[in-house]
Amino acid sequence: MSDNGSLIVCATPIGNLGDVTARVLDALREADVIEAEDTRVTRKLLARYDIHTPLEAYHAKNLEARTSAVVERVARGEKVALVSDAGTPGVSDPGAHLVDACIEAGLKVEVLPGASAIITALVASGLPTYAFYFGGFLPRKAGERTRALEKLAALDATLVFYESPRRSAVTLADIARVLPGRQAAMARELTKIYEEVVRDETAALAAALANRELKGEVVLLVGPPPTGGPIPIDEADVKSRVDAALASGMSRKDAVKHVAAQTGVARNEVYRIALEG
Repeated sequence: MSDNGSLIVCATPIGNLGDVTARVLDALREADVIEAEDTRVTRKLLARYDIHTPLEAYHAKNLEARTSAVVERVARGEKVALVSDAGTPGVSDPGAHLVDACIEAGLKVEVLPGASAIITALVASGLPTYAFYFGGFLPRKAGERTRALEKLAALDATLVFYESPRRSAVTLADIARVLPGRQAAMARELTKIYEEVVRDETAALAAALANRELKGEVVLLVGPPPTGGPIPIDEADVKSRVDAALASGMSRKDAVKHVAAQTGVARNEVYRIALEG
């Protein structure tokens, strides 16, 4: 094993190719090989900056077959640059697998920072930035997505998610149902010509985007629970939610917990409404 080899994790632009850092460009030029999630996307960046380093594909469909070979190259002393389609490899993409493999093998891993869709969208949203939670992509199945949102309902932080443009409307509808009354934002095509950031209350945002055909990479953001008391809600609605939860087979304790997370109403209030209704 050589001490000279390293895996260099390179953050690339999330849209505008001018956002790449000088350090990343130097690393891409000096690397023995570049492992790219999508070679077609990376070739555009390399062409822009006249970089001719050999390029290989490393993505979700071939990582099991290729990881050991890439690790061996680093172990032999080669400098391997890792890039994703956009942003920093390892965040909601297969690059994390290679990073883990190199760390487990005791090899050097160097991370070069750069543009971030998470931070760009968070600041552009106008939502609180004192604390935020990045949830990656929410589950595709409606029930699992609802449960994931319910678990985050009481978190005092802005919630940030990646989403497919095809599923954004459905996901926003679930967000409006599970996290009513909160401020939210949808950001897409960040740093590109058609960049768009739409801000509104969850239900209004969901309604505004329900019939739109979105394009490009999408980031969905939801503000923390409102301060100054629980979110106002019709007691009849709380009662119907509890009844529905009980009918699905939940115990009363779990039903109260479920509805409290779903609506933002305190558990003791949900319990009182359930008993009095």
